[in-house]
Amino acid sequence: MQNIVIAETYRFVPPRFSPFWWRIIQWYLPTYLRKNFGITSWKCAGVERLAASLSAGSGILLASNHSRPCDPMVLGLLSREVARPFHVMASWHLFRQSRAQSFILPRIGGLSVYREGLDRESLKCATRILAEARFPLIIFPEGFVTRNNDRLMNLMDGVAFLARAAARQRSASPLPGKVVIHPVFVRYFFEGDIAATLEPVLQEIEARLSWQPQSLLPLRERIVKAGHALLALKEMEYLGATQSGGAKERLPHLFDHLLAPLEQEWTGGRRETDPMTRIKRLRSAILPDMVHGEITEEERARRWRQLADLYVAQQLHCYSGDYLADTPSPERLLETVERYEEDLTDAARPHPPIHAVISVGDAIEATPTRDRAADGDPVANELRRRLEMMLEESKTRRRT
Repeated sequence: MQNIVIAETYRFVPPRFSPFWWRIIQWYLPTYLRKNFGITSWKCAGVERLAASLSAGSGILLASNHSRPCDPMVLGLLSREVARPFHVMASWHLFRQSRAQSFILPRIGGLSVYREGLDRESLKCATRILAEARFPLIIFPEGFVTRNNDRLMNLMDGVAFLARAAARQRSASPLPGKVVIHPVFVRYFFEGDIAATLEPVLQEIEARLSWQPQSLLPLRERIVKAGHALLALKEMEYLGATQSGGAKERLPHLFDHLLAPLEQEWTGGRRETDPMTRIKRLRSAILPDMVHGEITEEERARRWRQLADLYVAQQLHCYSGDYLADTPSPERLLETVERYEEDLTDAARPHPPIHAVISVGDAIEATPTRDRAADGDPVANELRRRLEMMLEESKTRRRT
């Protein structure tokens, strides 16, 4: 399990922007992305849209998809393009990984957000950043790394709420200009030999399964076979036996099996419709006593096991069951194997060469008030529509 839940008292980490450290990181960024994530080239599209909002003095929220851990750093390439630093809301656990990371993140514009509860300080700071319009603010509405570059997960409601709060604050100030949301879609294209690249990873996974290398199988079938084996192992662990049917039916069944008893214990059986909201609600219920309460070591260990089960559920949620149907792209094959490796080892190795395309969409104006007569939140609905449209357009946008 990756260290994404911290059983410590949360303390908000505000940005402490330093032009010196920002320039250093910007200089080193291409090398860092190449060495650690295999990003060897990139292109920014629609930069003129962001430049226009900057010239107008607008408060800018950049709402991006989040398919890879390197997305915040890749958006740093867009920051280079417009020669303007960005702020970014980042999960608090990222500030607790190492001393170096906790030092650098605030100084290049990072501010923490507590995912396991309501973080008023973070929201207040983010609202002020947007209202003052000094630097754009990056948010990832999906809320976590999805490893799904060809699909968009459910978006959090907070993006539109935050933009409206900033618009209200801005309208009450003497500053001219608006608060706008720019949808951003980051698309990654693998430009190498996919079979040769994935061979060593698949061999290692197959060795973990006590298999001979399945190199005689076509690549897609080999990946699907490994996935079915890994799913069967989890079914044996949690259900006592492998289940019948395809992965598309088995994945939700295992997901619900993990969450249902926890919801019965911690939320009175209440079940949200969005899977990630279900997971977040349970974490928010389980964690507080671990941070503040007087609980026994036995109870603490039990709750860590429950948090580990929630982590497994989150990883299951990222598998759609039909991501490799028909003739999958090299990128889908790569993402799936990287997800296998990450689930087994908590980290996926870089697989160069990868070309990143960062596309900026047209601005969506945030009004100070919400239209209550509309079906849903108009700003959130429009953001979703634009991101889905950009997703489809991005599938053919390599170096063009």
